[in-house]
Amino acid sequence: MAQSVWGYDSDNGPERWHENYPMAKGDKQSPIEINSKDVQHDSSLATWHASYDPGAAKTILNNGRTCRVVFDDTFDRSVLRGGPLTGAYRLRQLHLHWGSSDDHGSEHVIDGVKYAAELHMVHWNPKHGNFAGALKQPDGVAVVGIFLKVGTTPKPEMKRILEEIDNIKTKGKEAPFLHFDPSILFPKSRDYWTYHGSFTTPPCEECITWILLREPIEVSPDQMAKLRSLSKNGENEPVNPLVDNWRPPQPVKGRIVRASFK
Repeated sequence: MAQSVWGYDSDNGPERWHENYPMAKGDKQSPIEINSKDVQHDSSLATWHASYDPGAAKTILNNGRTCRVVFDDTFDRSVLRGGPLTGAYRLRQLHLHWGSSDDHGSEHVIDGVKYAAELHMVHWNPKHGNFAGALKQPDGVAVVGIFLKVGTTPKPEMKRILEEIDNIKTKGKEAPFLHFDPSILFPKSRDYWTYHGSFTTPPCEECITWILLREPIEVSPDQMAKLRSLSKNGENEPVNPLVDNWRPPQPVKGRIVRASFK
């Protein structure tokens, strides 16, 4: 398995990542399954706050593994603070994981429930100098995870991202994505679970404080179909739909999941 070609197929998928990325077998891997009965309510957990500058949005791209929106993170322009975090973390990118049908696709599993998709908003701690430096520190990165469920009353929030999909159908395509406030993607409730884990893609660095939001946001069946219309092939290659780009839950190994709610 060549270094650059990890993916989600049987020959290069999550079961084999550790062959090239030994951290994938580490003790603090993500995602995990969260069981309410094992969660500890922590009344000291603060509310989290995001202050995002819509002008920081730059581009949207299809890298063959996900759809990603990239933000300007050269200064404290769009930041996340509070919750389990110390200091302000800068928003760098958001991306999605989704399934081939509505009954799976999320990476985290809640009491056995899988959602149709999971959105990750990736922030890093500027006290570590740059993103590469943050990846080497246990408090380097904070990811807000938002579940997407399919329903009849879709929130309009995802519309802007999905409108662009036709412009980035195939791997390597990128389009300008300007003036977007990602805080519109947050559900009404600020309730969250938090634990220490890793990136869910190689090299699976264990530098992430996860903030998983309890309340999912709703998307329509049409919107999910749009996401599934992305391709992992390049422009002039045979069509290979980009679906099931999720990593299954990893062993918890004694980690405690805390909840901001009872």
